[in-house]
Amino acid sequence: MNKFDKIINRKNTNCCKWDLLGEDILPLWVADMDFEVCPPIKDALIEVASHGVYGYTLLPDSYYESFMDWQKKRNNWKIEKEWISFSPGIVPAINMLVRALTQTGDKVILQTPVYYPFYKAVINNGAQILKNPLKLVNHQYEMDFDDLEEKAKDPRACLLILCSPHNPVGRVWNKEELERLGNICIKNDVMVISDEIHSDLIYKGYKHIPFSSITKEFSEISISCLSPSKTFNIAGLQISTIVIPNSKIRTKFNNVLENNFLTMPNIFGVKAYEAAYKEGESWLEELMEYLSDNLEFLYEFIEKKLPKVKVIKPQGTYLVWLDFTELKLTKNELKELMLKKAKVFLDEGYIFGAEGEGYERINIACPRSILEEALNRIEKALNSIS
Repeated sequence: MNKFDKIINRKNTNCCKWDLLGEDILPLWVADMDFEVCPPIKDALIEVASHGVYGYTLLPDSYYESFMDWQKKRNNWKIEKEWISFSPGIVPAINMLVRALTQTGDKVILQTPVYYPFYKAVINNGAQILKNPLKLVNHQYEMDFDDLEEKAKDPRACLLILCSPHNPVGRVWNKEELERLGNICIKNDVMVISDEIHSDLIYKGYKHIPFSSITKEFSEISISCLSPSKTFNIAGLQISTIVIPNSKIRTKFNNVLENNFLTMPNIFGVKAYEAAYKEGESWLEELMEYLSDNLEFLYEFIEKKLPKVKVIKPQGTYLVWLDFTELKLTKNELKELMLKKAKVFLDEGYIFGAEGEGYERINIACPRSILEEALNRIEKALNSIS
């Protein structure tokens, strides 16, 4: 476990997370981890690098097999090879899916507050956003199914983007919730893009259920977006998998991929992907123990020292949704408090939608000493205004 306490200097490496702002800012915002990758991934990349030629790369059978074996073992989900399409990332895939599956003016349902690139994926591809806001009940978020029923009836509603587990609120949707959502979508001819990029990062007591795996009917209306990038900290290698059992939907997506010449991966991404799924499970189990301890540390710190801040305790992901609404600050005042007084860079809640105003998203996938320093800075900043 000590390996997760190791401080790795990422400054001055063109690192998006650490080099975007000044030297004195502590970044716990974007969803990548400050941990070194598991040894099999590093070894695989060194082996590729030592070859010395990095040309155009095909997807080998081992790419498909490693993913299918992982999903069968972890989620009891049997996937056929022909269902699988490559994408250089989940966000590009969601953009291409919206383009492939909607007409100008069609509506896409988003369960807000939600991962902010979803908004651009809808708007930039000529569709409209139809909000189905989540409900906060006893410090936990739930789907508003009555509202979803009404929104799905809209004749222009043709697509729903499901965030599962949900980013930023950390919910791991249970089978009953997914079944209810799926039945509403089937009844109203609404397809489901299920972003499951955080699906391996689940805390004890909870279980991720792939939406497509529940029934054959659900699989026929679903597109599942997955990747080892968040789980194994290889987002910069830009490789992900899109699972589409419905051949007509799959053809539409693949046509957009081919029209944009995005069908070929990079050689480093393929090798890291395979190593992660074939040899990374024990490392992942240790990671989840460390993240659980970090979460408990954050929870206890805030409970004792920041009583006006409330933690929406996540069931999955390494992203934690913090409720600062009791401070009654405007969104700009809260942003200034974090960035200029605490000198901590978090993701502002309002970027996830209006429902996120007064909240902050913090990334706890870092050595505990960094997390502690960030929390101490926040405590000092809050004390200065109390």
